[in-house]
Amino acid sequence: MKVLKLIGVSVLASSLLLASTDIATKAKNAGLVAIPTDKATLAKMIDPNKSITPERVALGKKLYFEPRLSKSGLISCNTCHNLGMGGVDGISAAVGHKWTANPHHLNSPTVYNAVFADRQFWDGRSPDLEDQAQGPMQAAPEMAAAPSLVEARVNSMPAYVSAFKKAYGNDVKIDFKTITQTIGIFERTLVTPSRFDDFLNGKKDALSKEEKEGLNTFIDMGCAACHTGVALGGSMQKFPLVKPYKYANVGDFKGDKNGMVKTPTLRNITETAPYFHNGAIWSLKEAVQEMGKTQLGKEISDADAQKIVTFLGALKGRKPAVEYPQLPESTNKTPKPDLK
Repeated sequence: MKVLKLIGVSVLASSLLLASTDIATKAKNAGLVAIPTDKATLAKMIDPNKSITPERVALGKKLYFEPRLSKSGLISCNTCHNLGMGGVDGISAAVGHKWTANPHHLNSPTVYNAVFADRQFWDGRSPDLEDQAQGPMQAAPEMAAAPSLVEARVNSMPAYVSAFKKAYGNDVKIDFKTITQTIGIFERTLVTPSRFDDFLNGKKDALSKEEKEGLNTFIDMGCAACHTGVALGGSMQKFPLVKPYKYANVGDFKGDKNGMVKTPTLRNITETAPYFHNGAIWSLKEAVQEMGKTQLGKEISDADAQKIVTFLGALKGRKPAVEYPQLPESTNKTPKPDLK
């Protein structure tokens, strides 16, 4: 009898191991890619131009939290991409200079893992994080700061000048491009490996039975067709594809000239509500079901939607430790805040 019990336990264990192996293989075959554990491999992915150095990251972090890069002196990159809130602001439409809501009712996407996206901005107009950082600073409804103002503010503070020389050499030109480039370099480090990555990297018990079932449903439903790669998103896709988006009338955004919209990352998705480009849906379950209709032409049942939501919870990643930096003090030469 004991022998039979041991055989039964052994068979069950083998079955569970095989199931884990099968779903991990299925996920990889569906195009889902883990954040690598090897630092050298990860560095090639996030830093192909070898621009990341400790000095530039430290400086970029200060600039990311620096409100004086905005016209008012009140708004920083972290205002809309709050690193303590999943890299977002938690509201439907971003709010910027003079308490102005985004005129197109666009939602702030997360900055975490943005390095893995093919393009930046909802319409994909920017190729990388360094280029993307230039946009919000100059946009009137966001930070509303002209490049000349940004340059004047940074160059007026000796501590920043010294930090740029340390990061780039004594001959560095501290201009708008170098300032925004440095912010982008910091953002490249905001990578959040999760239990899902642990699972794909070989840790069979990293996901629960329910999460594995949800992953299987996620793949079988066709979600991985767009939410794929390392970012589980980040590519440009036609939206809407099959049926009209339920909340298309919220804002006037229609994508790029071809109706293509950047697919948001699903990493840390439980922290980044509200969802969709216009932040019209607050429930993750509803978002899953709306995507089923809009993109897949499927009515996803409550039960299947909940299974997928359970899996999505495993994408909540381990955040890099980011301590709020002490910023340089202004000088008599620092241009004053302008609230107009």
